[in-house]
Amino acid sequence: MAGTATDEEAVLAADTFDRMAAAIESAARCAPATVRLVLTAFATGGHVLLEDLPGMGKTTLARALAAVTGGTSRRVQCTPDLLPSDITGVTIFNERSREFEFHPGPVFANVVIVDEINRTSPKTQSALLEVMQEEQVTVDGTPHPVPRPFLVAATQNPVEMEGTFPLPEAQLDRFLMRLTLGYPGEEAELALMRGGSLTAPGDLSPVLDAAEAARLGEIAGRVSVAEPVYEYALRLAQRTRRHPGLRAGVSMRATIALCRAARMHALADGRAYVTPDDVKALVPPVWGHRLVPLSGPAGADEAAELLDGVLAEVPAPGPHENPR
Repeated sequence: MAGTATDEEAVLAADTFDRMAAAIESAARCAPATVRLVLTAFATGGHVLLEDLPGMGKTTLARALAAVTGGTSRRVQCTPDLLPSDITGVTIFNERSREFEFHPGPVFANVVIVDEINRTSPKTQSALLEVMQEEQVTVDGTPHPVPRPFLVAATQNPVEMEGTFPLPEAQLDRFLMRLTLGYPGEEAELALMRGGSLTAPGDLSPVLDAAEAARLGEIAGRVSVAEPVYEYALRLAQRTRRHPGLRAGVSMRATIALCRAARMHALADGRAYVTPDDVKALVPPVWGHRLVPLSGPAGADEAAELLDGVLAEVPAPGPHENPR
């Protein structure tokens, strides 16, 4: 259906998001806002970098996402000796058929969990660049498309840096969002300490299938964005590019990613139009890992502080400037 998304479509999409979020929260003790951001990235067709300490539930969250979206999931444990072919796959000669056959690697799944991505070499990290951008891998000159929907959920520990290979800016730019799970609430942690059980990700029932996920993306593409909201996002981007504490602000890819995610964020809230509040909510997770401070790569806390300052300095359009 062409044209602008309708209110009825937005309400149905919000109901789907609510059901997916409730299912994931039954298996992973994460803040509801974080769960909804992960779902927003998935439905937008983006990838997520989960940066937090060990034992915070990063892998469980990714496995729960695969379960509720009815997709397949594969896990890659990154180590310094991991090879690119261990991720993408390899071509092997079959002596019986006398032909070369492609044996797909673990990226051929709907949700690919890449644990401790910064513990593998830059050469292997770069093997993910094509598949994250093009949703295909090329082996021996032959392209092989991965299943859709497709999401890479990579994890890394921001504290223990010995023996790691920091992700370059080009690799970070392939992730739609960088998220930190944080500690669970006091009541939730007490419940776990008392032996309270969570649903195993493998026991979750799918809430939607691949066709329904594609339908969400199609509706989000028709969510209305008023011109003042576009201009607001651009002013925010330009402010990062002129920021005295930054060597480089956000790129054009970052502004496009922000607008795509804002449409899905609005849809998840039951609206067929984007507001400045959608933009504000997404600036830290979508732009934080793309900043290049003068002092070196920005951690989550430093990036959040910088972007809070940018949001405070750039006035948002008022309601009269934000027609639907």
